[in-house]
Amino acid sequence: MSQIKVTQVRSVIGRPKGQKDTVRRLGLRRMHDSVVKEDRPDIRGMIAKVRHLIAVEEVGRGAKRRSNAEGEA
Repeated sequence: MSQIKVTQVRSVIGRPKGQKDTVRRLGLRRMHDSVVKEDRPDIRGMIAKVRHLIAVEEVGRGAKRRSNAEGEA
């Protein structure tokens, strides 16, 4: 199954509670935070609900989630 990268690009301040909850359930905590999710219908539905707050891009199957410790010297 393919994967998608979801990035929060707008703030949830002043947004309805349902939108805030959806962004949180996608695993996004703050601006410019990104997560890689499986491309499933339930995730796509959550993305559609908050599409004005996030950016979505397709990634390959081999992509893995990058932790904060990776790439730092």
